[in-house]
Amino acid sequence: MFAQVLSSSVLGIDAYIVKVEVHLENSPPKFFMVGLPEGAVKESKSRVFSATKNSGFQYRPKRTTINLAPADIKKEGSAFDLPIAIGMLATYGHVKYDHLEEYILLGELALDGRLRPIHGALPIAICAKDNGVRGIILPEANAKEASLTNELDIIPAKDLRDVVDFLNDEAQIPAYQTDIDALFTEKARYHIDFTDVKGQEHVKRSLEVAAAGGHNVLMIGPPGSGKTMLAKRFPTILPQMTIDEALATTKIHSVAGMVDDAEGIIATRPYRAPHHTISDAALVGGGRIPRPGEVSLAHHGVLFLDELPEFKKNVLEVLRQPLENDRVTIARAQVSLSYPANFMLMAAMNPCPCGYATDPKNDCACSVPQIQRYMSKVSGPLLDRIDIHVEVPAVKFSELSSDRKGEPSEKIRERVQQAREFQIERFKNRELMYCNADMQSKDIRKYCQVDDTGKALLKSAITKLGLSARAYDRILKVSRTIADLEGAEDIRPEHLSEAIQYRSLDRQMWE
Repeated sequence: MFAQVLSSSVLGIDAYIVKVEVHLENSPPKFFMVGLPEGAVKESKSRVFSATKNSGFQYRPKRTTINLAPADIKKEGSAFDLPIAIGMLATYGHVKYDHLEEYILLGELALDGRLRPIHGALPIAICAKDNGVRGIILPEANAKEASLTNELDIIPAKDLRDVVDFLNDEAQIPAYQTDIDALFTEKARYHIDFTDVKGQEHVKRSLEVAAAGGHNVLMIGPPGSGKTMLAKRFPTILPQMTIDEALATTKIHSVAGMVDDAEGIIATRPYRAPHHTISDAALVGGGRIPRPGEVSLAHHGVLFLDELPEFKKNVLEVLRQPLENDRVTIARAQVSLSYPANFMLMAAMNPCPCGYATDPKNDCACSVPQIQRYMSKVSGPLLDRIDIHVEVPAVKFSELSSDRKGEPSEKIRERVQQAREFQIERFKNRELMYCNADMQSKDIRKYCQVDDTGKALLKSAITKLGLSARAYDRILKVSRTIADLEGAEDIRPEHLSEAIQYRSLDRQMWE
């Protein structure tokens, strides 16, 4: 007796079809599973037998062979419980064969037969659509996420008995439907705003420039100056996510099992703020079968590294590849995977180990060598990949006690969006280039030309500050963004002057 049930699994952030083949023989009871199953898949035997018996299905165990095809790719996770159970029940005569080739089945089984949610519902739904499958039968908790494809029959089931009755045409389960546009509009709201920030007008201006051009930012200031508060609100002034960006981001979070069942979609820019004790594998992704790390979870959003010098040096150095390529490649002996990692980097640090080197109201207890050792923990190549360095001074009491609210995020975002539209038009004939931060050397020469006065200003700045060639390019990129915010066609000296101010570390502020 033989039955075949369709299922699916995820490799990287993309899914592929898995055929669960079940073969029974009239021999003494034994259970074999082949097709490179990992730990959780192997353990499905116990869950499946208990769930089927507790759901009221009676059968005499026989020699059972389960094959997960294609057999040359490792399978992991608990989502194969349901298709294995349905395949076994079909061979025992409890399930009709009529619909087994029409639906992909997914779900972890509790011992009483209830279905528990699984990871990767959205990429699996996209795979099902691409392969012409009619629909997916899966746990209720995953229905909203899977329905974002809008072109499949998403059948939400509570337990194993529901699935059997549905496949036998003994009960109807209405397909779950989502108005993706309405859901996206409803969820695309932030609960924090720049109006909460008192003072720090210079810093807010620098963050507006960063958002407009997609530039990475480093904030330097004493403890309590508001660096973390500003970073948390930075996503609120970035351009609103498009539906395509939201789906791409949701796919990554789905694979990692981080999509809220009630939300179903990531509609706002992600904000990830890992602790400085994080490992390099957790930051960029890793594991025996690599999983997405923080840089991928921040895709289309913001990665914030607070206390930057406290991160391990090897952890910071692995950021260099994703910052340059917008992707991270993780190679293991068994597999090599690439994950998208198009994020904006925000970092914050103190100006010295005690934090008060630039605070006029507190005495700094650090010696010059201590400060230099502290600053040298962040490598030059990494700093050169950060376009904007800005000082964040301590907030004055008069500003803290003022009732005057700051400019709301929505107004700032409108200016940012307008500047981005200039850039999209400018780069419309270039692939994978959407903002000024993406410009390469030839683009800088073409779009960032300056007059003689500007060249003299740049020469003076580079001579005095000892800027690297990459820092020179960064200044031109930022000045192009400042001009875009003003709607200016040409880069003027005042745009260059402001951009040069955003290289605080190059001016050796700690000396």
